[in-house]
Amino acid sequence: MAGKKILMLVGEFSEEYEIFVFEQAMHAVGHTVHVVCPDKKAGDVLKTSLHDFEGHQTYTEKLGHDYILNKTFAEVNPAEYDAVYAAGGRGPEYIRIDKRVQALVRHFHEVGKPIFTICHGVQILIAVDGVVRGRQVAALHYCEPEVTLAGGIYIDVAPTGAHVDGNLVSAKGWPGLAAFMRECLKVLGTEIRHGEALMRDDRKAA
Repeated sequence: MAGKKILMLVGEFSEEYEIFVFEQAMHAVGHTVHVVCPDKKAGDVLKTSLHDFEGHQTYTEKLGHDYILNKTFAEVNPAEYDAVYAAGGRGPEYIRIDKRVQALVRHFHEVGKPIFTICHGVQILIAVDGVVRGRQVAALHYCEPEVTLAGGIYIDVAPTGAHVDGNLVSAKGWPGLAAFMRECLKVLGTEIRHGEALMRDDRKAA
């Protein structure tokens, strides 16, 4: 099977883990991930954030590692991609009002391509009418009212879990990345097989 092309939508201070871990894991199995931010070009620096729960009533926010974008936003043609991924963090809150971002999401929704969302990423989806309506979707629990008001069915998965509703894969946050990516790969049709390790020639000779 040929590798798939995935479009990742991010903004300034999107969640660090949900960018780096997802991208690197998908590249490791042969897929291509283009990470784009409105009005930024390939090679531009994206500031990221890292959210965590440390005993307070809500999450804390720290500055994450810089990410170097690998695709120019203005050059994106959604028809060239097999799936779209909305990373979480603070980025979704503001890029969701960008009409160009909305148009990208609308394309994937209307043609029925896979849509992946984690944590606050669902804020991007609910900005486009109909994307979550009638669909089961997981997200950070603080997004439950927004999901419900948009006509979606909020699914309260475990922090390390993920949820699948047809071509829509979702999760609560970065602790669920392993389960989330596993389900994303299934939806993409990616099959990973474990075989017996090959011995090095010098060991065989011994």
